[in-house]
Amino acid sequence: MFDGTQRRIVSLWFPRFASDRVLRAHPQEGPFVLTLQQGNANRVHCLNEAAQARGLQRGMAFADARAFCPDLSSRPADPAEDQRFLALLRRWATRWCPWVGFEGPDGLVLDITGSAHLFGGEAAMIASLTARLTRAGLAVEAGTGGTRGAAWARARYGAGGPLDSLPIAALRLDPETVTGLQRMGLRSIGQVAASPRAPLARRFGAELLLRLDQALGTRPEQISPEAEPPHYAVRLTLPEPIGRTADVMAGTARLLERLCGKLTDHQTGARVLCLSLRRVDGDFRAVELRLARPLRDPARILPLFERGVDEVDAGFGIDQMRLEAVTVEPLPVEQIAQTGTRDPGRLDDLITRIGTRIGLENVIRYLPADSHIPEQAFTIAPAAFSSPGNGWASPRPRPVWLFPPEPLAVTGPRPPRQFVWRRMTLTTGRATGPERISPEWWLIDEAWQSGMRDYWQVETVQGRRLWLFYTPQNPGWFVQGEFA
Repeated sequence: MFDGTQRRIVSLWFPRFASDRVLRAHPQEGPFVLTLQQGNANRVHCLNEAAQARGLQRGMAFADARAFCPDLSSRPADPAEDQRFLALLRRWATRWCPWVGFEGPDGLVLDITGSAHLFGGEAAMIASLTARLTRAGLAVEAGTGGTRGAAWARARYGAGGPLDSLPIAALRLDPETVTGLQRMGLRSIGQVAASPRAPLARRFGAELLLRLDQALGTRPEQISPEAEPPHYAVRLTLPEPIGRTADVMAGTARLLERLCGKLTDHQTGARVLCLSLRRVDGDFRAVELRLARPLRDPARILPLFERGVDEVDAGFGIDQMRLEAVTVEPLPVEQIAQTGTRDPGRLDDLITRIGTRIGLENVIRYLPADSHIPEQAFTIAPAAFSSPGNGWASPRPRPVWLFPPEPLAVTGPRPPRQFVWRRMTLTTGRATGPERISPEWWLIDEAWQSGMRDYWQVETVQGRRLWLFYTPQNPGWFVQGEFA
């Protein structure tokens, strides 16, 4: 295809991308695989060259791989980290041309039209590119062509041969179509191209002819470069150094207005903010703000910076300020009710203020858990990273203070008329119960080895409202909680 200049496409394929990425950080000799849980089986996700030489393949059960290769080393695969690393490679590849996109989970595609002469020609450019990747520890195969399909085919099925001689799998077809064409005796792209199109379309659908035409260049195929992720950072250079807290806060307010505008445009909110202050002596001071919820409201964020800014040593003055949203989260626009009077943001601001002093992880809340065992019916989670639970409904009231069971020196299956608890002699005024709770047989809990429990709410004459239980299988009375 020509549009003034001949279009040239480069396809980069990393045949052992996931394992190469891990081995870059954790080098080791011998056969190595990455495993991934698929259904109920742990399977080989990616493997190095030594493991391939021992006959291992992708998709085989890990247990079978260990049987074939007893000295096999392994690590769990991390597809999310693989994609993050591939995104870094895509950004690095823009040094060769501006049009770089993803080609599946283990490849890149580059439109080098008009760029190759800047690096001494196409051959020199490809050689330099692949050499750098090889030195970085990545196995790579490069294919070139006038179309995206041709470049893809040559990268995976032979860079030097003509396109017509490559196998039909190089057309980016699904395995069922490839098997069907092979049963008809069609083995190469050239044989498919020479066959009548109408019978192929009736039997295999339009996808086959589309991929064939894209590879041969009779139909266009768009290459869309990946957009760079938004950069949430703003900077302010000051004509004169400043040092007063009020002046720094005023500059922070100006930066917040610009930054929150960017956040609003992308419907995101800042979760972690970093204010960098450059002093005139070249030293930097940083103020980090971790928020309990994603925010993009300058009026709410600015007061939260005051404590950190006040502690900054400005030295002989600050001449540059930079504010960056280090961590952002989606924050779509919400409809504000006219009748609502509750402001949920006040609680988030309070959690943030406390969290700046003691750490957000130390501000906790209790969440309901699916268990009828009293001491297992809740979990503890950081308030900044969880939402309030609404599943606290219980068929019976529960004490506000729950503690490990404390034995009582009494006998009998009925609540005692009088007992001593914590050096206090108490007399039962009213007892409500029993509520029988059985242990969870599928879990091992030493505290419930005595079997089922019969719980009673006991109101004493002295004013104490206690939660007692009796263990019929191993007779004994215990106090476990106290009501308000």
